[in-house]
Amino acid sequence: MNLLNEILEFNKNFVETGQYEPYKTTKFPEKRSVVFSCMDTRLVELLPQAMNIKNGDVKIIKNAGAVITHPFGSIMRSIIVAVYELGADEVIVIGHRDCGMGKVQPSSVLSKMVDRGIPQDTIDTLEFSGLHLDEWLRGFDCVEDSVAHSCKMIKDHPFMPDGVPIHGLVIDPETGKLDLIVNGYDV
Repeated sequence: MNLLNEILEFNKNFVETGQYEPYKTTKFPEKRSVVFSCMDTRLVELLPQAMNIKNGDVKIIKNAGAVITHPFGSIMRSIIVAVYELGADEVIVIGHRDCGMGKVQPSSVLSKMVDRGIPQDTIDTLEFSGLHLDEWLRGFDCVEDSVAHSCKMIKDHPFMPDGVPIHGLVIDPETGKLDLIVNGYDV
């Protein structure tokens, strides 16, 4: 059985037996905050447990490295919508130790693209069109600096209202220990 069929079979039973009942909540975050973190698999259950958050408590946005690469991209749009439409009063950016984005080399990713069938001509055309792939695919050298940078992008965004605390944390994916990088109450 393939993965999709496994998921659908499980889901059918999940719905039929009412296993969804404990997860019922509203679309508004009870703790009135939005968490932006990395998509790392080690954080799926660890991060909420380490922060004492349950289903319905916060809005969670994830991407590779918890990095905001564009001030008007989908991450910022989601944060802005959470603040204006969904009642989030605080933003928490959470990077993590041993993050894969800290090791990403654009040349390696591009080489793997070609190996998997993306024509070099496509890559060259996109580069020529102004997409700086080395920049777009680049990771970071220091997770603390990366978290601080994402916090600053959010705080300085022209659509972010004054008075919204933007916090920055780094979590250890082995223990769940959180280290404070930016205290949004102090800024």
